[in-house]
Amino acid sequence: MTDLTAFRTEVRAFIAEALTPELARAGRRATSVFSEPQHATAWQQALTARGWGAIDWPVEFGGTGWTPLQKYIFSAECARAGTPNLLPQGVKMVAPVLMHYGTQDQKDFFLPRILSGEHYWCQGFSEPGSGSDLASLKLKAERDGDHYVLNGSKIWTTHAHHANWMFALVRTSTEGKPQAGISFVLIDMATPGLKIDPIISLAGEHELNQVFFDNVRVPIANRLGAENEGWSVAKYLLIYERGGRYAPSLFAALDRLGEDAGDDPVLQERVRREMVTIEALEAIEMKSIGAGGAEAALYASVLKVQGTEAQQRIAVLECDVAGPEGWAIPDGQSSDRIATAVPRYLNGRAATIYAGSNEIQRDLIARVSLG
Repeated sequence: MTDLTAFRTEVRAFIAEALTPELARAGRRATSVFSEPQHATAWQQALTARGWGAIDWPVEFGGTGWTPLQKYIFSAECARAGTPNLLPQGVKMVAPVLMHYGTQDQKDFFLPRILSGEHYWCQGFSEPGSGSDLASLKLKAERDGDHYVLNGSKIWTTHAHHANWMFALVRTSTEGKPQAGISFVLIDMATPGLKIDPIISLAGEHELNQVFFDNVRVPIANRLGAENEGWSVAKYLLIYERGGRYAPSLFAALDRLGEDAGDDPVLQERVRREMVTIEALEAIEMKSIGAGGAEAALYASVLKVQGTEAQQRIAVLECDVAGPEGWAIPDGQSSDRIATAVPRYLNGRAATIYAGSNEIQRDLIARVSLG
């Protein structure tokens, strides 16, 4: 325990030194899991310089070698301090897939650039008409020599307007089951033929996009895994997208709401009730540590359901604590609390849909648990 106390002290000291006022404000005003790229990248670079840029990676690729408890303490301290969110698409999602499925050349090229923040990634999965039914995707990838030629579109592509790389699922065959004709490719966003159209949210934010592909040429060398086996690659990636450490950030949010709620007994009771649910979520997260294979996928689905539904309840509570103004679309002069309440609520409505809807997660849990 003494070692963990010393570790927590070390983490707090680093954050106090490295978290500039600008980065702290960016963390406070983040309305989703995505901070603005300049802030996410700056924080990524500060962590990487300290050797903490990818705490979950194996040491051989630049990870910390920390124990699960150290990782949890680090996440809790970042949440408590309100640091900017790191871009999950790179460090958390595509990097583990590269480590598992990538060639040595792919690992050597991409992983250092993800760690440094040079590569900023977006995810090309959903399409018009292919959301939760992802296997029905139609973005066509036809072979032409040593390239695939892509035609079609992707939608709800978060931060595509900032990204310089995309990982995407493409249709390389129409034979057999839909899942059997999908491949997983890595796309340079500077490739000719790519067009990005913004999708503005109800809160007036530009986070999402539709991306169009018009004869976009992608080297076959940029495919991860075998051709037509991208569905297996995607399922591996989704374990990392769905799972994770939800509790630290939710505890931090509730601590702040408890202070803001003042002496209001109804609001304080709601905060306390949510604290109990997050304590239960934390227990599940701790139990999931070290799980692998089907068990890891099961925990990922459970945490996705519990974590995202808690996020939505706490977003409602945040608006209620902020008072009547908290349920209004903010203007540019709003305080941090007012500026983030409704955008977080609106953005969070998608949390139970993306990465596989929670209805699908419950079905997966039943299949694994009940056979």
